Amino acid sequence: MSYEVLGITVLWIFLFGYLIVASIDFGAGFFSYYSAITGKRHLINNIIERYLSPVWEVTNVFLVFFFVGIVGFFPDTAYYFGTALLVPGSVAVILLAIRGSYYAFNTYGTRSKTPYVFLYGASGLLIPASLSTVMTISEGGYIEVDASGKLTFLYGKLFTSTYSWAVVLLAIVSVLYISAMFLSYYANRANDRIAFEIVRKYALAWSGPTILSSLLVFFAIRGHNAEHFDRMTSLAWMFVVSFGCFLVAVYLLWTRKRLGLAFIFVMLQFGFAFFGYGAAHLPYILYPYLTIHDNFTSEPMALALISVFILGLLLLVPSLYLLMRLFLFDAKYVQGKRGK
Repeated sequence: MSYEVLGITVLWIFLFGYLIVASIDFGAGFFSYYSAITGKRHLINNIIERYLSPVWEVTNVFLVFFFVGIVGFFPDTAYYFGTALLVPGSVAVILLAIRGSYYAFNTYGTRSKTPYVFLYGASGLLIPASLSTVMTISEGGYIEVDASGKLTFLYGKLFTSTYSWAVVLLAIVSVLYISAMFLSYYANRANDRIAFEIVRKYALAWSGPTILSSLLVFFAIRGHNAEHFDRMTSLAWMFVVSFGCFLVAVYLLWTRKRLGLAFIFVMLQFGFAFFGYGAAHLPYILYPYLTIHDNFTSEPMALALISVFILGLLLLVPSLYLLMRLFLFDAKYVQGKRGK
C-alpha cells in the first residue's frame, strides 16, 4: 500500500469516527429542542444530558485530526477547498462555537432558556448540512480553474444543484437516525422505559427517510458524476451489505431485542456505505483537478504524519472506551444514581 493510500485511509477512519460520534451529539441536540416544544423534554432530557455531559468536550477531536491531516498530506487541498469552503466553513465554525457555549453554560452555568435550546437544536441540523458541502464539492462541477490557474467557485451552481441538496438531506436525516438509534440503546440501558419508547419512535420514524435519501444521493451522483457512479456500482456489494445491516438494526429495534447489537449494525451500515463511497472516489480528492498523487507531501513527512495519526488513533479509541466504561455505561451513572 502506497503512502498516499495509507494516508487517505487513516484520515477516512478519523472522518468516520467523527460521523458517528458527532451524529449522536447533533441529533441529541435537535431531539432536546423538539421534545421541549412538544412538552416531552422532562421525559428524555435526563438521558440526553447524561450522554452529552462527559462526551461533548471530545467530539470535535476527530474533525480536527482530519482537517489537519488532509492539509498535511495533500497541501493543494488548502488552495482548492479554501475558497470553496469559506462560507459553509465559516458557518460551521460559528455554529460549533454556539454549541460549545451552550454546553459550557448548561453544564457549569445557569438553567437553559428556550432561545438557547433552539440555537442548540438548530445547530444540530445546520452543522452537518454545512459540513456536507465538502463531499458535494469533491464531486466536481462547482469549481472552475482557468489557464492561469485562477480558481472560481460557482456558488449559484452549488445552491441550485439537485445533487447538492440531496447530500444535505442525507446528512440531516442520517444524523437524526444515528442519534435516535443510540439514544434508544442508552435509554434502555438506563431502564428508562418512557424515554426509550419516545426515542425508539424517533429512530423508527427516521429509518425510512435515511434509506430513501441514500438512494436519492446514489442516483443523483449518476447524473452529476458518471465516472464515480460507475466505480460505485463496481463496489455494489458494499452497499448491499450496508442495506442488510440496516434491516438487521431496524428489526432488532422493532422487536426491542439486543439494542447494543442493533447500534453496532448501525455503525456497520454507515461504515460499509462510507468506505464504499470513499474507495469509489479514489484516486480523486476533487474531480477532476486533484488526486491523492498530486503534490503529495514528502516521504519523510508522510511517514511522520502517518505514525502520529496512528498513534493518535490508538490513544483516542482507548480514551473513548474508558470514557464509556467510567461514565456512559457505568450502571449507577446511566441510571442517574451518580453525579455528572
